[in-house]
Amino acid sequence: MGIIRKTQSVETLLNEFQKSSEAISAIELIERLNSKMNKTTIYRVLDRLEDDGILHSFLGTNGIKWYAKCNNCSKTEHTDKHPHFQCVDCGKVDCLPFHVKIPTIPNRKILFSQILIQGRCELCSS
Repeated sequence: MGIIRKTQSVETLLNEFQKSSEAISAIELIERLNSKMNKTTIYRVLDRLEDDGILHSFLGTNGIKWYAKCNNCSKTEHTDKHPHFQCVDCGKVDCLPFHVKIPTIPNRKILFSQILIQGRCELCSS
């Protein structure tokens, strides 16, 4: 289900991720873009961008899904395995620049892993 065409919806969503290196929740994207597209379209495009290795997702607190740009991922493999940090005060979420080695488990095939570290960001801790 790859995205070959750069439709207006795809461009609009990608522009949101070009503005900042922080992760963006699906809820926040819907709030930001509600005048440009409906939430069904937003979810559909997010799923396709994730399938293509352009974005990755993870669950934050309260089961809210967050999205961030991938680094060196492809349609066939997400190789960008890193932890995420969520501030318990302001809610900011970002990708941490550390590679995490996921161990192999006998008789199991790991498809993805999520590591969420919570604490206070640089602004809230000062």
